[in-house]
Amino acid sequence: MRVLIVKVSSLGDIIHTLPAVTDAKSANRRLQFDWVVEENFAEVPSWHPAVDRVIPVALRRWRKSVMKTFRNGEFAAFREDLKQTHYDLVIDAQGLIKSGIISRLSKGLTVGLSNSTIKEPLATLFYNKMFSVPRDEHAVERVRELFSRALNYSYEPGSVDTIDYGLDLRRIGLTDASRESGRLIFLHGTTWPTKHWPQAHWRELARLAAARGYTVRLPWGNEAERQRALAIADGLAGVEVLERQTLAGMARQIATAEGVVAVDTGLGHLAAALATPTLSLYGPTNPGLAGTYGRHQAHLPSTFACAPCMSRICRYEQKLGSDLPKPLPGAPLGGSDPRKLLVEPPCYSTQPPSQVLAALEQVMGRNGRSVILP
Repeated sequence: MRVLIVKVSSLGDIIHTLPAVTDAKSANRRLQFDWVVEENFAEVPSWHPAVDRVIPVALRRWRKSVMKTFRNGEFAAFREDLKQTHYDLVIDAQGLIKSGIISRLSKGLTVGLSNSTIKEPLATLFYNKMFSVPRDEHAVERVRELFSRALNYSYEPGSVDTIDYGLDLRRIGLTDASRESGRLIFLHGTTWPTKHWPQAHWRELARLAAARGYTVRLPWGNEAERQRALAIADGLAGVEVLERQTLAGMARQIATAEGVVAVDTGLGHLAAALATPTLSLYGPTNPGLAGTYGRHQAHLPSTFACAPCMSRICRYEQKLGSDLPKPLPGAPLGGSDPRKLLVEPPCYSTQPPSQVLAALEQVMGRNGRSVILP
């Protein structure tokens, strides 16, 4: 039985789909999977041995110049590539209009989530069959349940300790999966402005970690992240800015590190898939439904009054006469209004670097479950 998976982006969403592939292959060894995915993430599905063929799509690049895409024949070539195989089943694991359209372009019975449980209900117009999955489950469990119902095998949610992302380390270039004691990775890059832990916090965390004998590695993916990494590392012994890495290169760095500190970013989910002890920091976002998931994962959410706001833009305003959040030890108040904290966004004022380092060491020192730390 040949199955096409449509999960094009983002990195975290793609990684969330891997345990469902592991489940399905364990339930039926005859299953063969192909996967449509954004070209920037095409490496990731290929790391799972149950995925035979990866079909890259370039929606992010194409929408920057739609007419050029149609004129140069790139979209037509993708459509022809997609139609080469008749699939027994096409699973839209994303639930967006764009993924629904791709599902319909393929040859095969298309299935997805019902309009009451999907991100974009209009996507259901492209499906032959729909399944309802509870909206309050974690994203990993939602996809696992969708696959089980679509492919007719038993779904057992179980413990996060048993989640198997199925990655073959040899496919990322590792023959030895041992971790390098004392080496930490700081995943400081993310998308929304409000998801960024303050640069001063990162620098203080790096200083504290180096003082305790750790070495710190700082990756980057664009010029803004490179400049931030250089500023964090400036003058600190034992803190190094990495060369720019491919996704496979980042996977190798993460897989062999003793521990990771991450903001809400796709690479944090990669750390979870590799079971590297990781502390993930959440300010405006809620880890309950889409946080890092698996063994040796811990979440440190903000306890600020308005968190999680789920907003890309911080709209917090300190009201006159209201109680101030507790500032960082030794952190001055600044601005024309002395009640304004220097920490931006202010939800991160509840996550001082000393607490983060202590929480990370707790995760690295135990066979951990995914937990919410107080």
